[in-house]
Amino acid sequence: MSRSVLFDTETTGFEPLTGDRVIEIAAIELINDLPTGEQFHALLDPERDIPTESTRVHGITNAHVEGKPKFADVAEAMLKFFGDSPLVAHNAPFDFAFIDFELTRIGRAKLERARMVDTLVMAKARFPGMPNSLDALCRRFNVDLSARTTHNALLDCKLLADVYVELTGGRQRGLTLETEQALSFAQYERSGTRTPRLIAVDDDTRATHAAFVAKLKDPVWNQ
Repeated sequence: MSRSVLFDTETTGFEPLTGDRVIEIAAIELINDLPTGEQFHALLDPERDIPTESTRVHGITNAHVEGKPKFADVAEAMLKFFGDSPLVAHNAPFDFAFIDFELTRIGRAKLERARMVDTLVMAKARFPGMPNSLDALCRRFNVDLSARTTHNALLDCKLLADVYVELTGGRQRGLTLETEQALSFAQYERSGTRTPRLIAVDDDTRATHAAFVAKLKDPVWNQ
């Protein structure tokens, strides 16, 4: 069972070295490249104004981040969620650069580049010379884009997770019993609670099933 984390950021601009900051971080957990439902999300006070041109992209205004935690307040929780897993992002160097800048500001170590998995690189290798933005990939893989009116980090993560499944062939792997059991076990470990439910089968149902099995060649029920 392999764990990875898919994440995305929204920022005040394009260049952390000239003062741009992270205003939203979202991440979702993947087991065997499939989402488990576990996620991390934080809207942040960037300690500076959000330019109007940036708001046009992600829809986040100064009012949205007023009173929100600063990066330093959520860094520990973010890093705990990341763990030591591979980190998946679309145009990953951009997101890594911003997270690294924020980590450096508070005296924390940068993310290891060896953990980077860039879905943009994967898409370009698979579809050379074609548009490979997240929107373009969603359209190519018939992923529903109707909710994406702006670049929301959490929504983008969920969309990218569907795209990543297609890029890695994970949808086929997801049909295996092994993967289904792994996801169920991971969720059970976190919840700590699971109530077994016994399903009673009456004699007529057993007889009908036995008659059906008798018609099959080498049925798995008899192995």
